[in-house]
Amino acid sequence: MRHSLKSERLQKWRDGLLVSKTAADRQKVAMDGINNGWPEELRDPVIRGSAWEYLTNSAERHNQPGKFTALIGYEWTSWPGGSNLHRVVIFKDDAEKTQQILPFSRDDSPRPEDLWKFLAGYEQKTGGSVLAIPHNGNLSNGLMFPLLAEDGTPLSDDYLSERARWEPVAEVTQIKGDGETHKYLSPNDEFADYETWDFGNFRGVQKTDDMLQSEYARSALKLGLEFKSERGVNPYKFGMIGATDSHTALATADENNFYDKHSGGMEPGKTRWKGHVGKGRETSILGFLMAASGYADVWANENTRESIWDAMKRKEVYATTGPRMTVRLFGGWDYATGDAQSPNFASIGYAGGVPMGGDLTGGDRDAPHFLVAATKDPLGANLDRVQMVKGWRTDDGKTHEQVYNIKWAGERTIDTDSKLPAIGSTVNVEEATYSNSIGSTELSTMWTDPDFDAAQHAFYYVRVLEIPTPRWTAYDVAFFKTGMAPIVKMQHQERAYTSPIWYTPK
Repeated sequence: MRHSLKSERLQKWRDGLLVSKTAADRQKVAMDGINNGWPEELRDPVIRGSAWEYLTNSAERHNQPGKFTALIGYEWTSWPGGSNLHRVVIFKDDAEKTQQILPFSRDDSPRPEDLWKFLAGYEQKTGGSVLAIPHNGNLSNGLMFPLLAEDGTPLSDDYLSERARWEPVAEVTQIKGDGETHKYLSPNDEFADYETWDFGNFRGVQKTDDMLQSEYARSALKLGLEFKSERGVNPYKFGMIGATDSHTALATADENNFYDKHSGGMEPGKTRWKGHVGKGRETSILGFLMAASGYADVWANENTRESIWDAMKRKEVYATTGPRMTVRLFGGWDYATGDAQSPNFASIGYAGGVPMGGDLTGGDRDAPHFLVAATKDPLGANLDRVQMVKGWRTDDGKTHEQVYNIKWAGERTIDTDSKLPAIGSTVNVEEATYSNSIGSTELSTMWTDPDFDAAQHAFYYVRVLEIPTPRWTAYDVAFFKTGMAPIVKMQHQERAYTSPIWYTPK
């Protein structure tokens, strides 16, 4: 029996979600809520509370400490003017504590500062712990890592300290593009133009070059050094993770198992690369531009909520664009040549320094040493190279960056321009295959910064590149026996980014 709802708008939603057979109609319901706000009936605390109770109880039922961890969390979906300021709120706690509050939404406030106040209130009320993770900044049109407040004035001391307090981790790669760096910001980085989305924001408002520095992770880390030197606080001192951001409830970030972001805008019978991910006033982003990315990797002591949350809080995390490669980074002054090849690599790393996400404080000491180890995905591609990305601030107030090739596969040598020759490619695009006849299964080394200055603020993080492999578009072409426009990329080099280690002069 079909029941009618008193609210005409909710009746249309019900029909669109439960009666319609087309993805397009279901997408209209979602966009109506996003663009026009949620109906007042859904703001009822009783309705909101029942939904939150259902979700948190579901997490409790599926949480199996030591075997499968179900974290409780939600997405705060602020997007002023269509610019992405989304955060994922992650609780360390169980349902007993999280059910004492209702999630703070964009309708309560679109300002991150107000979200942080809510998080502080939650901890004060429950004695629990919570953090927030900024989404990919490449759709924020310069708002994700701002230099100034909304009114053009300097960011307040409270903003700087509260952001550093509540947002220890940031998402730097996902389906809607990669957010490590941009070719405009890093013109000397030959691998900077990877899965780049720089079209504008969600509503198609066009992007300008001056916005980019406040959108990408490497640039934000450099801005953080400026704030630290000039204001005494680094609001952008974050670890780096990846995530899919898919709306399919599937963990499908593998190139040969990619299921799109969602079905919105895709009509039956149409191939997915002809559909739209989003359509703004002047910008239409085609489906083939989606990236099959990414994953968050956590160095936790055990598979429990508490241990995983603690690892995120201390920034001992790294991002991959999909492969399940293993990467470790330690920094300190007490490592010796050969430690990188030791079977006790991790024990040596912790005993002699700090892991990714940690801090080194100098003085008159020589350059610190960095232990790096990377191992291929057991079911994936071999490794091409390991790179160290350094950012630093000089006495004149300017920030700089440099990418060092520190370990690589094969017999290649660095040329006079400090470039490492390409490893080559075994990709057969037509068949969507590749061979591990090139590359290495493991790369490890101890590296010392040849340009170290003990008086300069700096950060160091590792980027690991795989050998070239087929992109998901190549797998689709091979499976569906169809063609693809020349503009579509068919192979790429997947990668991982560790959280940085920060060096602070004494």
